[in-house]
Amino acid sequence: MSEQNSCSMPMQVKIHGKSESATRINVSAGKFNLIIDEPEQMGGSNLGPTPVQVLLMALAGCLNVTAHEVAKQQNLGLKSLNIEIEGDLDACTFMGCNDVNRAGFEAIKVNMNAQFEKMQMQETIDNWLAETERRCPVTDNIRSLTNIELQLN
Repeated sequence: MSEQNSCSMPMQVKIHGKSESATRINVSAGKFNLIIDEPEQMGGSNLGPTPVQVLLMALAGCLNVTAHEVAKQQNLGLKSLNIEIEGDLDACTFMGCNDVNRAGFEAIKVNMNAQFEKMQMQETIDNWLAETERRCPVTDNIRSLTNIELQLN
């Protein structure tokens, strides 16, 4: 991401989705398409990741870009980065069997394994990690309340 291009004005992000069944949607973002589906045991066709898997995938993708950009700006020489993310959720709220628990993840755990070109002090790595977390847009959207307006056209 070029600093001069991305900092000059707000960026609008837009996707389009077309429902193919009760469990499957084909979403597009520019020239890219993705099928989001449910597994067979949830009534789906298992033709793509579930919506919550896509959420975690988006988090991994955004953390990757942000971590590399922050490392570049801090001259850390990031060689490789592996990200594993997991979260537990109670499907009962989604399925309508109770409304006690929240519908989404109670917590999301991110494990990052980073290799740098040379040894870094722990304080430097901690600062890089904190800055990556602070500047990641998807992390911000998951962590902070973001207004969502549902409209029927």
